[in-house]
Amino acid sequence: MHEVKMPAGTSMPVFGMGTWHMGEQVTHRKAEVEALRYGMDLGISLIDTAEMYGEGGAEEVVGEAISGRRDQAFIVSKVYPHNATRTGVVEACERSLRRLKTDHIDLYLLHWTGSVPLQETFAGFNALRDSGKIRDFGVSNFDLADLEKIGAADTELLGTNQILYNLAHREAEWAVLPWCRQRGVPVMAYCPLDPHGSLLRSAVLADIARRHNASAAQVALAWLLHQDGVVVIPKSSRPERIRENFEALEVRLESRDLQDLDRVFPAPDRPVRLGTR
Repeated sequence: MHEVKMPAGTSMPVFGMGTWHMGEQVTHRKAEVEALRYGMDLGISLIDTAEMYGEGGAEEVVGEAISGRRDQAFIVSKVYPHNATRTGVVEACERSLRRLKTDHIDLYLLHWTGSVPLQETFAGFNALRDSGKIRDFGVSNFDLADLEKIGAADTELLGTNQILYNLAHREAEWAVLPWCRQRGVPVMAYCPLDPHGSLLRSAVLADIARRHNASAAQVALAWLLHQDGVVVIPKSSRPERIRENFEALEVRLESRDLQDLDRVFPAPDRPVRLGTR
């Protein structure tokens, strides 16, 4: 699996598993834990979560899934904006660490911009990094104006900007993606298959999928994976879907495929705000 280099010197896989909506129902917990373990058995080490997901429930699911296998996992978690003061971010991280049952988080993100000055949040991130409680830090849902407010020193240490990005939502290509690429900041695409599912009903995806003996979902993921510095984190609790998504790494799109996708899902040709869920 391809990887991207992180500021701390470690590497992050370009393919991972999301956990949005996990940890919300006790009756689903066993299946969710087993799904993440199944993904790890396939070789998927990157797992993305957040204190917001299930109000900590998703982190508990991840903690159970990685029990005894922490060295096989690359964990990403996120802090609520209202918890992101200089001291608040440290306290929130410590709560996440307890739920995850680990001594460090590989990549810790500010979930979205809030009222707390970014200088405070990044001061907390740096303190966590210095203490070894996190390896790297980054942001999520940051549009260009938000990114430009980050100080130069923190920009150099930025591990990712996690954003909504898929064929149906290419807003990031106007300004956010170029900004990140110019600075070597990986982009992590959440909802890579589109949160509403309409993307997978596209006739052009079906045609390209037939050419490659693949599924529409695999083509959509392969399109993202074709790009340098883009990480994808599709979420599923179904083992067969996790395997299907993972096998997108084997799909190699050709120039004809990319042209067909650009025709039906064009990149923005005018200034546009970053997409949201």
